[in-house]
Amino acid sequence: MDTDKINCLTFVMFYYDKTCRLRGMWDDCGMRERKKEKRGTVMTSIRNRIEGGGERLWRLDDFRDLAFAAVAQALSRMARAGTLERLSKGVYYRSRETAFGKSRPNPAAIQRLAARHKTIFPSGLAAANLLGFSTQTGSRAEVSTCALSLPRKLMGAETVIHGRRPEAWKGLAAEDAALLEFLRCGGGTSELSPEGTVERTLRLMGEKGRMERLLKIADSEPPRVRAMLGALGEQLGAKKGVLKRLRGTLNPFSTFDFGLLGGLLHAKTWQAKSRLGYEVI
Repeated sequence: MDTDKINCLTFVMFYYDKTCRLRGMWDDCGMRERKKEKRGTVMTSIRNRIEGGGERLWRLDDFRDLAFAAVAQALSRMARAGTLERLSKGVYYRSRETAFGKSRPNPAAIQRLAARHKTIFPSGLAAANLLGFSTQTGSRAEVSTCALSLPRKLMGAETVIHGRRPEAWKGLAAEDAALLEFLRCGGGTSELSPEGTVERTLRLMGEKGRMERLLKIADSEPPRVRAMLGALGEQLGAKKGVLKRLRGTLNPFSTFDFGLLGGLLHAKTWQAKSRLGYEVI
């Protein structure tokens, strides 16, 4: 092959290589621009929704029609810019200006939101109020959960949180869990007299299926609660085999403070400490 042909072929190959590289660079630039444009479109869409939605809580699930990563990035940017306040992972709050400054999230709404992800039960005065033992509401909210804890920004800095309740509680209704909370404090949150407290506890425990449900998970409760459940169960006619098994979980040399429930008919046989002034019911 003569020199002219070789040079011509070399030029053609060089030109083709350069053209492909330039075309590849052009395609890459175009793709980056399209991605950038798409991100900008998603950001604009999210911003418009949030600004048009007024004061409210926003979650990633509220933008299911958009790409997850793009939504997460957009919300994070808006939080850094101060447009949103990040309350917890994937949860943001859009405030509004008031005469006293920026508004704060509604406590009931954020507790309901937290309850979607972790089981939350009333505790303390809230439990007593739910069960009809008290008309008071505490100065601070009080809840319990099977989790180690709950997000403070969702629940509020002042909320009292009792974590690590037994896993067996997860299937309980709010009233069932509230009764166990009430027993844990020996009925100390009741506004009723000792006699009235015992009568109402028996009435609540006697509701259809409740005694059986709570006796099934009694093993997961502290010894004092197990003893009180035994005394309640015996007075309400629970199955002897179930009560015998429950009694076997208690240290026979221990005694327990039944608090306002010391007036239960079988309190003493279930190792309640002697309390003066309580009428046996």
